[in-house]
Amino acid sequence: MHKNKITQLLTSLSLSLAVMSAYAGVSAEQAQTLKTTLTPLGAERGANADGSIPAWSGGYTTIPAGYQQGHRAYDPFSQDKPLYSITAANLAQYQSKLSDGVIQLFKDNPQTFRIDVYPTRRTATAPQWVYDNTLKNATNARLESDGLIVKGAYGGVPFPIPQSGVEVQWNHQLLWRGESTHTKYKVWTTTADGQRILATAAEDEAQYPYYFKEGSADSSGINYMMAIQLTYAPAFRAGEALMVHNVTDYVQGRTLWQYLSGQRRVRRAPSINFDTPNPVASGVNFVDENSGGTGSPERYNWKLIGKKEMIIPYNNNGLLANADEKVMSKRHVNPDFMRWELHRVWEVEATLKEGKRHAVPKRKFYYDEDTWGNAIIDGWDAEGTLWRTALATPFVAPDIPATVNYCTGFFHDHRTKAWMYNCALGDAGNEQYAITERRRESYFSPESLTKMSAR
Repeated sequence: MHKNKITQLLTSLSLSLAVMSAYAGVSAEQAQTLKTTLTPLGAERGANADGSIPAWSGGYTTIPAGYQQGHRAYDPFSQDKPLYSITAANLAQYQSKLSDGVIQLFKDNPQTFRIDVYPTRRTATAPQWVYDNTLKNATNARLESDGLIVKGAYGGVPFPIPQSGVEVQWNHQLLWRGESTHTKYKVWTTTADGQRILATAAEDEAQYPYYFKEGSADSSGINYMMAIQLTYAPAFRAGEALMVHNVTDYVQGRTLWQYLSGQRRVRRAPSINFDTPNPVASGVNFVDENSGGTGSPERYNWKLIGKKEMIIPYNNNGLLANADEKVMSKRHVNPDFMRWELHRVWEVEATLKEGKRHAVPKRKFYYDEDTWGNAIIDGWDAEGTLWRTALATPFVAPDIPATVNYCTGFFHDHRTKAWMYNCALGDAGNEQYAITERRRESYFSPESLTKMSAR
C-alpha cells in the first residue's frame, strides 16, 4: 500500500479512536467515586469551602402527614428566612454568581425585581435502584453519531461523571422524575405592558420507559418519554391535543403528533422542533426552550466550561402553594413567592454548528449538579446581544422520591419584554404532579390520541 495512503488511514483511525474515547464511559476506578466523594448521581458530596453549600446527606425523603397524592403545594421549608436579598442597589456584590439573563432582569426592572436567597437545601434524591443503574451507566454508557445516540445506559443518569458538554445535556434530558405521571397545568403569557393571557390549560399524561424498574439497557427501546397533552382552555383551543415520543436516538428522530379540533384528525408534526415558536405558549418561546432544553442536540457544538457556584431558583414548593395569577407581577414573578439558593452548577456553552440554522446561535446552560436539571438558559442573537432567558423552578417530591426539575418555570424575552409562566401548577389542586399507574404503550399511539380527542 502506498505510504501516503497508510498515513491517511492511520490518521483516520486515530481520530476515530479519539472521538470514541471522548464519548465512552469512565473507568471502573472513576466510577467508584460515586460511592465516596460524589453522590450516587454524580454531584460533589461534600460542602463548599465556606459551608454555604452543605454536604449532601441523602436528599429530602420526608412525606408530610396527611399527604395527598399529586399535591406539591406544601412547603417543607416554610419556616426558612432569607439569608440576604439582592436588589439593583447591591447587585454588583453578587453578580459573579448570577447568569447574564438574571442580571438583565435587574437592569430591566430596577425598582421591582428582587432575589431572596435562602439556606441551601440539597434535597435531590432517588430510589436505590436508580443509584445502582447510574453506577453501571458510568462505565457502560456511550454516545454515538456525534452525540445523537445514547447507548449502554438505562434507568439512571447516563453520564454521572461527564467528559463533554453534550453528555451533560443528555443527563438533563434523562433525569429522574418518576416512572409515570399525571399533571394539570396552565401556561400564561404576559405582554410588555402587563397584559396577562392564558395561552394553554391542559392535562398531561406522561411516562418514562427509560425508568421502568424492571428494564435494562439491552431490553429497552429508544423512547425515553411518551406524553400526551389534552388542552381544555382557552375556549378556542379546547379539544386540541399534542403527543410526543422523546428518544435516545435522534438519528431516527423523535416523533410528534398533533390533533387540531378544526381538522378533526391526528397528523404527524415533524416541524414542531428546534426554534419553532411554541404553540403551547402562543409562540412566546421556542419549542426547544421548554423544560430546560429538550430535543436533538444536533445543531450545536456543546462545550463543557466547568463547574461553578451560582444562585438559582430551587425548592419552589412555596410558589406552587399560591394561585398562578397571584404570583405573577407585571413584568416578572412576584419576588415574595420565589425561593433562590446557592448551588453548584455545570456550565455548558452551545454555539451553532457551521452549516446549521437556529434563531439563537449561542446559548449558555447552567445545570444543577444534584438533579442534572437545567436551572437557567441564556440565549444570544446573531449580533451577540442577550435575547432570552429561561428559569426552572424545581420542587420537592419526597413520595417519588425526587426533586423534580422539569417543565415548571419562567421565560423572558429581553427584546420585547414579554414573559411566560410555563407549566404553572398553582391552580391544579391535587393534580400538580401525581404519580400514576403505568399505561400500556398503545395508550401513547396516534389511534389512541384520535379516540381521546374525539370525545
